[in-house]
Amino acid sequence: MEQNRDIIHKKWTGTVSHRPMSMEERAKIFLPFAALKGHEEAIAEKQRITVERIDLSEEMREVLDQRFQEIRQLVEQKEHPIVTVIYFEKDKYRQGEGVYLKLTGMVSRLDIESRFIQVIQTKINFENIRSIELEV
Repeated sequence: MEQNRDIIHKKWTGTVSHRPMSMEERAKIFLPFAALKGHEEAIAEKQRITVERIDLSEEMREVLDQRFQEIRQLVEQKEHPIVTVIYFEKDKYRQGEGVYLKLTGMVSRLDIESRFIQVIQTKINFENIRSIELEV
C-alpha cells in the first residue's frame, strides 16, 4: 500500500489507446453463450413424456358409437352440446407415440361418414378418441 500512495490522489485521465465503449458494447461482453449448441433442446426432448396409443376393447367402441349417435341427434336438432373428449395426439418426432389430451367444449361439427368430430376449433378423428362424455 505504501508504494502506491503517491498515485492514489492523482486524477485519472483514461486510456489513450482505446476509445470508450458504449453501454451496448459493454453489455455484449457479459452475454451468455451456449457452449454446447442444441444441448438444452436435447435435454428438453428427453424429458417429454409420451405414451403408445391404447387399443380400445370392443365394448368401449360400442360405448363410443352410442355417444356419437346421441351427439349426432343433438346436432341434427340444431343443438351444440358440450362434451369432454379424451383423445390421442400423435407425437411429431417419436414414431408410434404421442400424448392423451382432454378437451371440453362445444361440438361445432360432427361428420359420421368422414369419422371426425370438431370441438370448438379442434378436429378429432374417431380413431383417436378414447372417451367422450356429454356435459349436462
